[in-house]
Amino acid sequence: MQGGSTGIGYGLKYQARCIDDVKADTDHTSFITGTLSLKEENEVHLIRLTSGGTELICEGLFSHPNEIWDLSSCPFDQRIFSTVFSSGESYGAAVWQIPELYGQLNSPQLELVASLDAHGSNIRCILWWPTGRHDKLISIDERNLFLWSLDTSRKIAQVQSQESAGMLHSLSGGAWDPLDVNAVASTCESSVQFWDLRTMKKTNSIECAHVRNVDYDSKKKYMLVTAEDESGLRVWDLRRPKVPVVELPGHSHWTWAVKCNPEYEGLILSAGTDSAVNLWSASTPTNDDLTSESSLEPATKRVDALLNSYSDYEDSVYGLAWSSREPWIFASLSYDGRVVLESIKPHLSRK
Repeated sequence: MQGGSTGIGYGLKYQARCIDDVKADTDHTSFITGTLSLKEENEVHLIRLTSGGTELICEGLFSHPNEIWDLSSCPFDQRIFSTVFSSGESYGAAVWQIPELYGQLNSPQLELVASLDAHGSNIRCILWWPTGRHDKLISIDERNLFLWSLDTSRKIAQVQSQESAGMLHSLSGGAWDPLDVNAVASTCESSVQFWDLRTMKKTNSIECAHVRNVDYDSKKKYMLVTAEDESGLRVWDLRRPKVPVVELPGHSHWTWAVKCNPEYEGLILSAGTDSAVNLWSASTPTNDDLTSESSLEPATKRVDALLNSYSDYEDSVYGLAWSSREPWIFASLSYDGRVVLESIKPHLSRK
């Protein structure tokens, strides 16, 4: 089903590819996004949905010194976020704080909380502790996984432990399991690797080609979704990782991003380089269905699981974020710097 142009738009000045929900803002539906300009001073935009739900407004605009390749909002403080950035060929990462009275300042500047400067390889992403207030965060570079202790009041970040993925693997990203805070998934060219943070050792892996993105289902334990170039979307039960339990067609070109809904089980968003965002309903087997025999059977591709396709874009879509405050709302970001907010309420009854 093709979706019409019903979304609420907001334009950034430059190209961009990352956006996140400001989870700690419980009073507003708000998002934070950053630009990716090689020649110009980059920007971080704090944007908010108006109380009437009809307009996206700029709540704060801040300069950022480098191209932003990854951006994540702190889950317990709405003024704190992290970025992964590049200047030329080198990559860095930092945790920033928006000044407290930013709305009263003519040119508010971001305050540096801490630089995550222990990396020897190009850093790919930052993962915050998935629920509640905690001092731990994870950074992933091409070769290593780092566990940090962050003290935002003293503005100090210290490496607690680290582990190498091995010379045969080049890591590209990851996700932190919200239902098991000791478990982290990391992505590389041909597999998803799983880590136990208590030992910093790999516990398992899933073999799949060209994984672009991965996300855990926060409403159903052991469920993980991968976005892959050739296979589209695949849903896995991590207790039986040899074959996926559900396969979804994905996109007509590369499937780049995937996000599981924080409230509604089985609702999945995907975005791709075909300039589209797809909304899926992927019902997964129950524990009773997962017998030893059925777990070895290949999953069937579910074409009927597509609830809606949003095609109101003119460029590749790299950024996706569900609103945790209003989980029927999501924001998407295309490479040309266009943010679109959509409501999935019309499709909830079909789920």
